[in-house]
Amino acid sequence: MTTFLLPAVSSQIEHRLASAVRDGLASRPKRLPPWLFYDEAGSRLFDQITELPEYYLTRTERAILAAHAERMIARAAEQTGNEPAGNHSIRLRITELGAGSADKTRLLLAAAVARQGTLIYEPVDVSPSALEAARQRIEQEIAGVTVAPRVMDYTHDFEAATTADRRLVLYIGSSIGNFDPQEAAELLGRVRAGLKPGDALLLGVDLVKEETALLAAYDDAVGVTAAFNLNLLARLNRELGADFNLESFQHRAVWNAVESRIEMHLASRIAQLVRLERLDFEVDFSAGETIHTENSYKYRPEQAETMLAAAGFRPVETWTDARQWFSVCLARAE
Repeated sequence: MTTFLLPAVSSQIEHRLASAVRDGLASRPKRLPPWLFYDEAGSRLFDQITELPEYYLTRTERAILAAHAERMIARAAEQTGNEPAGNHSIRLRITELGAGSADKTRLLLAAAVARQGTLIYEPVDVSPSALEAARQRIEQEIAGVTVAPRVMDYTHDFEAATTADRRLVLYIGSSIGNFDPQEAAELLGRVRAGLKPGDALLLGVDLVKEETALLAAYDDAVGVTAAFNLNLLARLNRELGADFNLESFQHRAVWNAVESRIEMHLASRIAQLVRLERLDFEVDFSAGETIHTENSYKYRPEQAETMLAAAGFRPVETWTDARQWFSVCLARAE
């Protein structure tokens, strides 16, 4: 089986990290982008979060994929009228944005291999360690998959390599919820611009539900989500020479009903001054002041399909669970 070597982290990503931190901590209110969560330690902590009893998102989406993976692949590969005459065997190439450990993805990869024998899988992520773990696991467990990992900040730089295969882009895990509605629309537009007519996108979105279930999912009883949030500061200590005292910050999760989103913050317990040595930059915090680290927007039924249509996709089919807590939408590039 052919594999691809994992590329080194680009200097562009390193520069973006420094710029995002300086700009975010200088803003009012203070903020940091959620992609900073996913260094090696953060990726491990997130994998632990997905196994927590409170964190319904991963197991609910996994159940949807387990029940419908074969149909999702079949519908992504069906004839559309854009193919050359006589072409009755459409092959898929699967690209995944924000792949992480690609745990749920294996269900779709196995279904694709069962349909067409072999498959090229392109996981895209900013975390080289997560990509390496995904590659090793997939190569061991799914014969016929060629893994071509790409270290990339897809939120800014997404581009798809030219291929004769039809491309199926996976954007699952409700990652689109980390972007406000305008940013989400722009991101989907950039993805669409990189695809040819007939290519497809499989999008996972978390749906609005009762507040107690939402808050529990982002502030678990044993504190793994708190550790995940605080690890962002540990990363800045390590990579930018910052001197954050993690004990002087507190994880906070809030449901913002007006914006239909869960917000995660890091609240300063005391008034303090933090220095980031490699940026030659200092940040003042007042007691109770927060760093806004993540939004997780929750969608209402058919909202995702409307957003996909506005970005140049035609919604094809949507799958959900019995409680209608999570939705997976397949759409085709027009």
